[in-house]
Amino acid sequence: MGVITLENEFAVAVAPAKLFKAYCLEIDTLLPKILPEHIKSSEIIEGNGGPGTIRKITFAEGKELSYAKQKIEVIDEENWTYSFSLIEANVWKDAVEKVTYEHKFVPTPEGGSICKRTSTYYIKGDAEINKDQIKDVYGKKTAGLFKAVEAYFLANPDA
Repeated sequence: MGVITLENEFAVAVAPAKLFKAYCLEIDTLLPKILPEHIKSSEIIEGNGGPGTIRKITFAEGKELSYAKQKIEVIDEENWTYSFSLIEANVWKDAVEKVTYEHKFVPTPEGGSICKRTSTYYIKGDAEINKDQIKDVYGKKTAGLFKAVEAYFLANPDA
């Protein structure tokens, strides 16, 4: 089994505590509201929201990814760290066993955040995936997600 590790940083003009709460704690209600054209629903299907919890995200029709199941690995509100594994999805079934995403939210001097994310792809057997495509396509999608969250909070500062 091969392993591919990628690191990204996403700047967001939202304080880390608020960003952590939205992205890690209130994802099931907030993301379908912010991105209805992309995310149809997000729901806990097993667990209580803490480590070990399984979440299913259903994407809007016509998207390459129709659903994904995530397993929460770590959730630390005090240190603004969050880790989950993508354990099932309708893409990469034959090539990827799982993907683990580790997030650390760090404050900026301007009052915003930097989300530092490490993505680790566990490749099945001798399967191959394009590292540059992952970095380009999924890095841009994640950046777009954080920009949508940022836009929501800038438009709704009391949310």
